Amino acid sequence: QVQLVESGGGLVQPGGSLRLSCAASGFTFRLNAMSWYRQAPGKERELVASISSFGISTDYKDSGKGRFTISRDNARNTVSLQMNSRKPEDAAVYYCCVNRGGKSYWGKGTLVTVSS
Repeated sequence: QVQLVESGGGLVQPGGSLRLSCAASGFTFRLNAMSWYRQAPGKERELVASISSFGISTDYKDSGKGRFTISRDNARNTVSLQMNSRKPEDAAVYYCCVNRGGKSYWGKGTLVTVSS
């Protein structure tokens, strides 16, 4: 079955950097686009960034443009999110997501907190 396991979350100071990773299994990773979402306390889950199946194209929502970089390693079945210049409003649980057959699959998320 599809499994997505996020890692790399933690405490970061404002302006700092953090790299999240998601290990995928249970499907043909290289044939699927992947996305990162986040959900802050009391807010809806929102899309942060997406990457096409072979990494040729990427898309970022305004919240991450210029600061976040999504990438993937199809040989290792992993997708990553490099986050720079962290802001307090970036604090959230970050989720890896894949859509297959009209269904969305999610990992359990990794918590990122931003504090000085």
